[in-house]
Amino acid sequence: MADIAAPPLAAPPLAADGVAQNGAPVVAPTPLVPVIPGQQPVAAPEQQEFASETLYIQNLNEKIKIPVLKASLRGLFKSYGEVLDVVAHGNLRMRGQAFVSFESVDVAKKALKEVRGFPLYSKPMQISFARTPSDAVVKKSDPAAFDAHKARREEHKKATRYTNPLKTKFRQKRLAAEMDGGSALPAAKRPNVQMPDEYLPPNKILFLQNLPDNVTKDQLMALFSQYPNLHEVRLIPTKKDIAFVEYLDEGSATVAKDALHNYKLDGENKIKITFARK
Repeated sequence: MADIAAPPLAAPPLAADGVAQNGAPVVAPTPLVPVIPGQQPVAAPEQQEFASETLYIQNLNEKIKIPVLKASLRGLFKSYGEVLDVVAHGNLRMRGQAFVSFESVDVAKKALKEVRGFPLYSKPMQISFARTPSDAVVKKSDPAAFDAHKARREEHKKATRYTNPLKTKFRQKRLAAEMDGGSALPAAKRPNVQMPDEYLPPNKILFLQNLPDNVTKDQLMALFSQYPNLHEVRLIPTKKDIAFVEYLDEGSATVAKDALHNYKLDGENKIKITFARK
């Protein structure tokens, strides 16, 4: 037997004040927007995105020096219009960020649209509009108001100096260390761990150890010249059991090292050959 759908419930009768007799309020239906045949329905006006003459850029490569970074940003954005100023700092709060100011909002809009996500120094830039006007914009658009603008900015900077989360965290750690008496003790010196010679990266210069005391430069030249691209052999007058052998490239030095390591130059003692430390 097929299922039978329940009939719709009748709407409760209304009282004169627009309230159903069962006491429940009645919600007026949403008025429909009339649609004229052959025309598209009228859409609600969209809210325009906030825009300004200055772009706020994040996710910049922190390893790039500030003068180089500013010059790169100026060179990148100048094709869209006049760049009034580029602001970037290397301090903890501003690291990896910058502000680029243009002469007009339209230029800034176009630059944001086309450059957002561009990988500058291998990191895609995150770009948005700055919420406050920059000094360069105010100085160009309203020079008479520049001093008041700068004073407000300095006051805001002072007011937020001690509320910066990074500085607050650092200050709390320092206070905790002082309460624990940590400030009275010198910081523990980290031990200088040196990589063993056997694991040093390739180098075109080889370091020879455990040489016979009577070894000569000519003997070492004859031994290592069996392998191509030998450049120089250097003995240490004050320490006769070590020497340096230099090749023209790392590949040639590697071949000689692998072939002659533990070679018995005097028939008894094995010479130790490693890459020299860079």
